[in-house]
Amino acid sequence: MTVHEFKVEMTCSGCSGAVERVLGKLGDKVEKVSIDLDDKTVLVTSNMSGEELLEVIKKTGKPAQYVGVKE
Repeated sequence: MTVHEFKVEMTCSGCSGAVERVLGKLGDKVEKVSIDLDDKTVLVTSNMSGEELLEVIKKTGKPAQYVGVKE
């Protein structure tokens, strides 16, 4: 599994909840999601590509960008 890092414009727990919900719909494809609201960072542990995950996160309507693979 790879850990992907994203920057997402989140301002409240509702925003981070929306990100968790859309990623949660992927089921087994996502092992873990950790969100740092202060840092506006989302870490996703998944075998999916960063681009695929970014498209899913963008479904929240929040501006998001793929930072890269977290070592």
